Amino acid sequence: MATTAVKPAVADDSRQDTRARLIEVAVDLFTKNSFAGTSLQMIADELGFTKAAIYHHFRTREQLLDAVVEPILQRLRTVITEAQHLRGVHARADHMLIEYAQLAVDNPVVSVLAADPAVAQMLRARREWDDLIEQQMRLLSDVDPGPAGHVKAAVVLAGIAGASGPAFVNLGREALHAHLVETGRRALGLRVPRHARDVSAG
Repeated sequence: MATTAVKPAVADDSRQDTRARLIEVAVDLFTKNSFAGTSLQMIADELGFTKAAIYHHFRTREQLLDAVVEPILQRLRTVITEAQHLRGVHARADHMLIEYAQLAVDNPVVSVLAADPAVAQMLRARREWDDLIEQQMRLLSDVDPGPAGHVKAAVVLAGIAGASGPAFVNLGREALHAHLVETGRRALGLRVPRHARDVSAG
């Protein structure tokens, strides 16, 4: 009887492991091939699954993309809230910059979210997406209110997203993060600490 009681938990753990592996492989293929260039069959082939096996977890690519995107959006919400609670426009902008760069470095698929038209269309369908972008922009552009500040903020956000992809993976995550933060600070007119200059120069 005890054995019977354990079986559902074991099955559930196995299902969660499979789901996590599906998401991991999807992230890798989306990053390499774009969302539009990746099919469920390609993901199935990479895992040695049948396409039907994937349907037990995700019926469409869009559902799988949702599972990839949600943890990133959750982290972004947290970063924005943290920044908004700091005092001073420079402190808020610097926190937003540092943490967004870390988010992008930790999740190279961010480069796909920023550049893939199919992904952009899906994200725009989310009610909160435009609001999150607007809040990020405001936190960064408040350092230099007006059109110039908005342009700088847009360039920084797009640049960080673009540079988080496979092209710069050889730098290593720590070095890439340092370069992104220093470049962003210079673009936004934020102070660049001496130790940060030394790290990025190395």
